[in-house]
Amino acid sequence: MNHIDNIKKLFSKNFVENPLLETYEVGNIHISSGFIVASDPLISPDHSAFTQEFPKGDFPVLLHKERESNCIAYAEIVFDKNQIAENWSLALCDNQNLKDLKDEEIYGYLVESGMGSLMDKDSQTALNKLEQELFHKKGADFMGIYEEFFHPHFFDEKGAIDQFAILKPYDKETENLVAFETGYGEGFYASYIGYSKDNQVVKLITEFIEIGTD
Repeated sequence: MNHIDNIKKLFSKNFVENPLLETYEVGNIHISSGFIVASDPLISPDHSAFTQEFPKGDFPVLLHKERESNCIAYAEIVFDKNQIAENWSLALCDNQNLKDLKDEEIYGYLVESGMGSLMDKDSQTALNKLEQELFHKKGADFMGIYEEFFHPHFFDEKGAIDQFAILKPYDKETENLVAFETGYGEGFYASYIGYSKDNQVVKLITEFIEIGTD
């Protein structure tokens, strides 16, 4: 699988060294259940979590932009900055099996809104709860979860603020998520898990633009 070979070259170290990429530290994501959802939260609010259980706690999120286009090419969660990710595998959800894939096929998530996200399953539950609360509170005035929750973090009266944000459905709770523009926009995007030599989870990467390493 060529994608994994490429991911391994880019992300096995504890830093990315590629002249085509520029790295941004976004902040920390809170992982409470250990099960992570990667999705377009606007079209797949109930997307399945990965079957892999991840470490719990607060972990740094890095976004890697393609310099030429200024578009986000990769989203990365680092679970252990002191370990090298030596082994990589495609991240799977329930009822997905690598043996069912043909050459160049991948599992991933569909983006139709131009926005992707990473969040703990508990945060997904909180986000869906917030949407229902806003809907019942505002009724006919409810404009949708994007306008009510996401939009102010990306745009203000002057225009675009940024291409990414760490968001909390409830300010006083610990659940949060990272949302970001996905590559060149709509598409189908895979995620990959990096493991240490003793099979501990080191990183989770979602790829939006494949950056060659040759």
